[in-house]
Amino acid sequence: MDWLLIVIFCIALYFLIVGYIRANNLWENHVMFYGPILALKTENVRFFDKFIPYSRFFKLYGTIGALMVVLISVLMSLMLIFTLQRTIVSPPLPTGIYEPQNILAIPGINEFLPLSFAVIFAFIVTLVVHEGGHGILARIEGMRVKSTGILFFIIPIGAFVEPDEEEVEKAQPASKIRMFGAGITNNLVVALLSFLILAFLMGFAAPVDAPYIKGIYKEYPAYDAGIPPNSIVVSLNGIKIDSREELSNLLDKTKPGDQITLGILKDNILRDYIIILEEWPENLNPRDSGFMGVYYYDSASVKSLYDDVIKSPLGPLLLVYVPINAVIDDDTMGLGILAFDSSYSVAWDTPFEGFWTVIQIFFWLFWLNFAVGTFNALPFVPLDGGYIMQEGVKYIAEKRKLSKDYANYVVAAISWFMIIVVVSIIVVPYLSAI
Repeated sequence: MDWLLIVIFCIALYFLIVGYIRANNLWENHVMFYGPILALKTENVRFFDKFIPYSRFFKLYGTIGALMVVLISVLMSLMLIFTLQRTIVSPPLPTGIYEPQNILAIPGINEFLPLSFAVIFAFIVTLVVHEGGHGILARIEGMRVKSTGILFFIIPIGAFVEPDEEEVEKAQPASKIRMFGAGITNNLVVALLSFLILAFLMGFAAPVDAPYIKGIYKEYPAYDAGIPPNSIVVSLNGIKIDSREELSNLLDKTKPGDQITLGILKDNILRDYIIILEEWPENLNPRDSGFMGVYYYDSASVKSLYDDVIKSPLGPLLLVYVPINAVIDDDTMGLGILAFDSSYSVAWDTPFEGFWTVIQIFFWLFWLNFAVGTFNALPFVPLDGGYIMQEGVKYIAEKRKLSKDYANYVVAAISWFMIIVVVSIIVVPYLSAI
């Protein structure tokens, strides 16, 4: 399947549909355009009013969330400043996470975000959770919500809640801060719940000692014989193999120079490969038996690593790295199965059909909500963290009887500084490569 042709077809179809809607002024009350981006909106926002009877709880929730957002904003800012310093001192290559398509968290474009059901579902939930937080707290704080909707460019790329600007302007600083911080708070709460559910569900996945070949050592017998990675050994010299232990026991009886025939299953196709074994390399704990030149996916070690990650205080940060490790570093951690469809599943015993799809849904719910929440906490306008910083600066300036121009200057200076930091982290690797 030629995915490039499919993408071109989808883009062309999108622009035809958009052009037709514009030319005929269809659904004027529900459709808006921001350049090529189509916004579907509704003014039926009475849903948000249902939370007003619980105002006391949501005000407390918003206050705790706003304090948490401020703390995250400071920590994220410091992390980015230190990252920029390290990037300038030792510029990385402009590949991987620094490639242009990977800057935007758009499924199917960012190579770390596959265009899968789990990602699309989690992506939409993340948008709804974030904007829903703004809408709920706006009503709790007495601000009217005019409309809500979703932004499209081929696929959903954003969502929005539109409070009444005049009522937002008249609201107290604390009310506005709670409203601006509610989206981030919701994202982080969903991320935490998804992390805990993921940890709970993975407790039901049991490692299986499957002879799954993860990789091939170059210039060794298996490589020369053309054995593919990500395949399963099903027989040796006609003897059925069900586990790595069985395979290892049979190989222990061989010696360098012996010829063996391996039955290999790859993509549901079974093939036999003839291999002439060699001596073990000195750096791989040499033995007297023959050496094929393969290494296996060890689900027991992966489960042990996962358990260590979950128990670590830095567990969420380590899980954020999983898709990047799977794409860039050939899944050296072995945890790619949490995020991507993988043939590794043969090395696991799971409690029900579709278990890994459920795991991937909760993984991406965690990943996307964590990423959106922490990024939006950064202190520069137009991010939520920027608006919270703006309200805080204005409040302090008012208390100290400083001019509005002074407050605006401080807000602009902080915003531009953080924008320059973020952009520089992306641009420096390219400049250093020139």
